Amino acid sequence: MTDLIDFKDKRLIKIITGVRRCGKSTLLELYKEYLLQNGVSENQIISINFEDVDFEFISDYTKLHDYVKERLLPDIMTYVFLDEVQHVKSYEKAVDSLYIKKNVDVYVTGSNAYLLSGEYATLLSGRYVEIKMLPLSFKEYVSALKNDIHTPKKYEKYLTNSSFPYALELKKQKDIKMYLEGIYNSVILKDIVERKKISDVSSLRLITKFMFDNIGNLCSTKKIADYMVSSGNKISVNTVDNYLDGLTNSFILYKASRYDIKGKQYLKSGEKYYFVDIGLRHFLIGSKKFDMGRALENTVYLELLRRGYEVYIGKVGNNEVDFIAINGNGERYYQVALTVRDETTKERELKPLNSINDHNPKYLLTMDDDPETSHNGIKQINVLDWLLGGATRF
Repeated sequence: MTDLIDFKDKRLIKIITGVRRCGKSTLLELYKEYLLQNGVSENQIISINFEDVDFEFISDYTKLHDYVKERLLPDIMTYVFLDEVQHVKSYEKAVDSLYIKKNVDVYVTGSNAYLLSGEYATLLSGRYVEIKMLPLSFKEYVSALKNDIHTPKKYEKYLTNSSFPYALELKKQKDIKMYLEGIYNSVILKDIVERKKISDVSSLRLITKFMFDNIGNLCSTKKIADYMVSSGNKISVNTVDNYLDGLTNSFILYKASRYDIKGKQYLKSGEKYYFVDIGLRHFLIGSKKFDMGRALENTVYLELLRRGYEVYIGKVGNNEVDFIAINGNGERYYQVALTVRDETTKERELKPLNSINDHNPKYLLTMDDDPETSHNGIKQINVLDWLLGGATRF
């Protein structure tokens, strides 16, 4: 919530994006409570959730603009909250018009990246700040658990029971499974099929399952198309690319491109994909062939995003660094492994980091419950301690 407080009353539209049910609406509710506790009266707040049937009549930007305009207060700040605004046709015209009015502070949420693409981004360019949300971090999950089990067991529950906030309220595995299936179906049918007008839903589901099975693996569109053909489903590379675009824009899938560390350039091939929630993968396709190392890599990738980094796969000569995390303060490098207590494994994990000649921070994150140590300047840290050191959004 810190970001919302920091941008309060600033001449910027606050756009909160993230996968369905990751907590965007809850964040807005908490922020509204903050406003009410800090001198803002209830009649200064206009709040619309476009998934609520009560607001179904607001179907286009003119109706949205008229509804809000009639409720604005003269000479005093009005806080306008538009939740899941992608349901409103040409919403950006209404948002832009509200933005230019005096004493209006606008907050918007949406469950797909199309909110900020193409014509939308052009119209709102320079007028908004995007606040990206993911489901609960491990630190947030642990703080919400009401038991005294050991941290490694909490991490296991975090993976298998899901990081989606409401899953914490569900006690039975079958209830969690039904809840996650509901999220998955909503994303597939509403955010991808409906948006992209896809007719072959079965192929989309097969590709999604393939991606679930290939967390953290190099994955080209041609490889996916070849897999589909081998499974008896002929599909073009362009169609695969279209489906992947739908999965990433709905925030269920994240693409990590490669970066040449020595050449200081972004590479056009060799990307990897990570999922927004390992629990979603577990409940939809089971734990068969479940690679805990890949799951840990996925967890670290998402945590780096939460901490505000741009994250890439690193290439240094013939070696690969799991992640390069880049922000305004520079670069840092991460290797992720379940354990490095075997010396051969440790040397293999350290080799890519040792081959980097710059002075940026380097980290080896493992599940080994050992004291923090250093290998030629490379810090080896217990990954659960590292995850618990992150900030919480609320």
